[in-house]
Amino acid sequence: MLDKKALDPVVLDLRPITLVADFFVIGSGRSDVHRRAIADGLIEAFASRGLRPVGVEGYSDTRWILVDFGDVVAHIFAPEEREFYDLERLWGDAPRRDAADFAND
Repeated sequence: MLDKKALDPVVLDLRPITLVADFFVIGSGRSDVHRRAIADGLIEAFASRGLRPVGVEGYSDTRWILVDFGDVVAHIFAPEEREFYDLERLWGDAPRRDAADFAND
């Protein structure tokens, strides 16, 4: 997400609180094109490590694109949807990690 200039990226470490996934990666994009570019960048980055998404939802609508890699689920929002669904509050018990910490992983 950082490479594609996502707005306010955050990583929620879900491991201590649920088995749904290990991490939620959340970010926003300014436009439909920007949000698709963020999703494409994530898919390419994981593909370079031999990983493909389990599923992708919302790519055509782009208001909320979800890219599921199993242990890592990325949520790419339009700013209004991010504010409305407020996953950071919903999963408020999850420790927050700085997305930059994962940039070279």
